[in-house]
Amino acid sequence: MPRVIMHMDMDAFYASVEQRDHPEYRGKPVIVGSPPDQRGVVCAASYEARKFKVRSAMPSSTAGRLCPQGIFVRPRMEVYRAESARIMAILKEFTPLIEQVSVDEAYLDVSALAYERLPQDTAIEALHPIAETIKERIKHDCQLTASIGISMNKFLAKLASDYQKPDGLTLIFDRDRVAFLRPLPIGTIHGVGPVTARGLEAMGLKTIGDLQDTTLPLGEVAGSFAEKLKARAFGIDDRPLDLSDERKSISAENTFLEDTEHRPTLKAALKEMALDVAQTLSKHDLGALTVQVKVRYSDFTTLTRQTRLDDPVTSENEIYRIACFLLARHHLVTSPLRLIGIGVSTLVPPSSHQLRLPF
Repeated sequence: MPRVIMHMDMDAFYASVEQRDHPEYRGKPVIVGSPPDQRGVVCAASYEARKFKVRSAMPSSTAGRLCPQGIFVRPRMEVYRAESARIMAILKEFTPLIEQVSVDEAYLDVSALAYERLPQDTAIEALHPIAETIKERIKHDCQLTASIGISMNKFLAKLASDYQKPDGLTLIFDRDRVAFLRPLPIGTIHGVGPVTARGLEAMGLKTIGDLQDTTLPLGEVAGSFAEKLKARAFGIDDRPLDLSDERKSISAENTFLEDTEHRPTLKAALKEMALDVAQTLSKHDLGALTVQVKVRYSDFTTLTRQTRLDDPVTSENEIYRIACFLLARHHLVTSPLRLIGIGVSTLVPPSSHQLRLPF
């Protein structure tokens, strides 16, 4: 059976929900996040705001300077989560094989909707009407637009969904994949971060086409990812969809109004976040074997440190104590912090064993 994967990505999701619910915002630059005169970052920007180079994760103060006429809106996460549930329910009407990546993004394995003996590219073409129907349903039921990419694997489907945003529908066929990839920058490949991209560029490799053509060894720059990197350059990706509904991690963060290294302030923030994470663990009847702390400094340098435990943590006090330990062991509070966060992962059933802390 030929493999056909769709990637559905909502267009400027948070901002589009705000424009839908507030007609006076339509056609205007909407920025979802903290006001520009307060500490915080942009969660989402409408396409009108993106014309001013406003993007998510940008400091709100910077967004305010780039787009003085921007309409800043506080995020309404409960509304976005409810809307996401409606959209995912629509997708499940077409296939149960869905990997939800975030509130506004999902992969669908629609291979079974094509005839078994179709050639690969004919199967991709055959799913075009299904994608159009999904887009129409989302637009009719939710008054929102989605972009969809269709191809033979996750990597290509995600590239395709981003190719003609907003409200796009792009197919990448097996016969076209190598040529489609050639002009794209190396950073387009999932897993190539800024450091790896700079290392590859220093080798004279700037586009995916350069990667396709090179005979240079990539291990010194890409490490263990080198083999997969070369495969991605040719559009090869055998990753299956993750169909599990289980949570992978739980986290909480706090951005301070002013940078601080004041210990009582940091401890109070850690205790509040530890309580939030512990309550979420309890709600889902989970424990965590990995605890992580995250700090961001005034220059936006961000560091994370974590530890793996023998027995799962569940309580507020355990999570708080381990977070304090990580901050101290790695000397993370050497200058004022802009942000601090706690995260837990490797989620497992809670244990009644006595916790052995790593200190």
